[in-house]
Amino acid sequence: MPLYFLETSALVKLYVQELGTEWLLQLASPAAGNQLAILSVAQVEFHSAVRRRMRDGDIDEPAAEQILGNFGFHVSTRFLRQLANDAVLDLACKLIGRYPPRAYDAIQLAGCLILCSAAPEPPVFSCADRRLLEAAANEGLDCMDPAEYL
Repeated sequence: MPLYFLETSALVKLYVQELGTEWLLQLASPAAGNQLAILSVAQVEFHSAVRRRMRDGDIDEPAAEQILGNFGFHVSTRFLRQLANDAVLDLACKLIGRYPPRAYDAIQLAGCLILCSAAPEPPVFSCADRRLLEAAANEGLDCMDPAEYL
């Protein structure tokens, strides 16, 4: 069963219509047989992204509440969660020394790399940020930008 690690920029596309949403919905469909993994701190980033879209007027409050409710259900039932533990944080600090990611991006990448050591099959790193995808590829991960699958 293929494993996909969804960094927050990709994760949001499952719930908010953006470039790449349709492809991610197919990937996440139970019929596709894929496993989806997220880092535990993605929950905070996800809430921030949805609330920001609400404040910017892209979605209304009832839609935001429904999105957050659906996401909360999926966190407990659908996603494999990698904890942002000390090993993840230590690796994130090292990644910041090698690449120019933002702090949360480094933590996301580190989480995926730590998950590699525990997963029977290495996850595909899914992200919509070019620089983060380059860093992930340099770390030996298979990568995909959902916006490229139309």
